[in-house]
Amino acid sequence: MSSSAAPTLENLLYEKKGGIAYVTLNRPKVLNALSKATWADLRAAFEDARDDAEVRGVILTGAGDKAFIAGADIGELATAGAVQAEESSRFGQEVLNLVENLGKPVIAAVNGFALGGGCETAMACTIRLAAEHARFGQPEVKLGVLPGGGGTQRLPRLVGKGRALQLILTGEMVGAQEAYRIGLVNEVVPADALIPRAEAILKQIFANAPLAVKFSLEAVNKGLETSQGEGLALEASFFGLCAGTEDKGEGTQAFLQKRAPQFKGR
Repeated sequence: MSSSAAPTLENLLYEKKGGIAYVTLNRPKVLNALSKATWADLRAAFEDARDDAEVRGVILTGAGDKAFIAGADIGELATAGAVQAEESSRFGQEVLNLVENLGKPVIAAVNGFALGGGCETAMACTIRLAAEHARFGQPEVKLGVLPGGGGTQRLPRLVGKGRALQLILTGEMVGAQEAYRIGLVNEVVPADALIPRAEAILKQIFANAPLAVKFSLEAVNKGLETSQGEGLALEASFFGLCAGTEDKGEGTQAFLQKRAPQFKGR
């Protein structure tokens, strides 16, 4: 465990070891569905991971072997009016914006169903790994609504407009291999290799200069929201920022001296 105690959360398990924060949705009886309280717990966990300097990356997964997150709590949705529903959509969007812009890599280890808000949560992560039995979908239109946790925005950015619209308008589920083929997930791995593979990727990232990693994430995320010209200007300014760090001096010297760099994150 790292120096700062992890918050105790009702709907998820949260632990920190070896620079990694493990966030596990823990409502297996309801396939880890996202209730309002669960969204609040997710926010608390990710705020802690963001603010803890010892945490360098996060692995997000679901308890059990059936579901990553099977979607929103339909009972809550059934009774929500227009104003309430818009508020809950905005709340979920805010939590997922926090995940996406954490400044640290977040790996979704998708261990089963990732539907609706579950698919949206995975899409907010930096990298998505899927177990072979994982299933993805945005079935909101079947309930008379549309994706409200960023699905209409992140899905087309990940897989392209045509494929995104097909998934959103049909509400159909796709398996892990199809999700991989269309670019929704980065890799498909056997279920028992899911967390080890996520840890291995994070360790690869941790070997690199922390500020360079942070600014790379920001350059990509912000650049996607802007024109290529503005994105290039942003890239150049981050490049300049990195060049002024001690880590750049260490990284370039280590390369020239043919040794492993010792990065300090400053």
